[in-house]
Amino acid sequence: MTETSPNWHKSAYSGADNDACVEVADDLARVRVRDTKDRARGELTATPAAWAAFTAFLRTQRI
Repeated sequence: MTETSPNWHKSAYSGADNDACVEVADDLARVRVRDTKDRARGELTATPAAWAAFTAFLRTQRI
């Protein structure tokens, strides 16, 4: 089985002036997140359930 390249897209919550950009790619098995400006640092990988819990938690926080 060969893995296809992930389909990365800029997060809708990234900064308008591109100073805080993240890219997200998802497939059936995992969600990947990386820094747009420093892709060489790698990516964070989570299960869809863990990512959903994380983003749900963030929505409850005041920033």
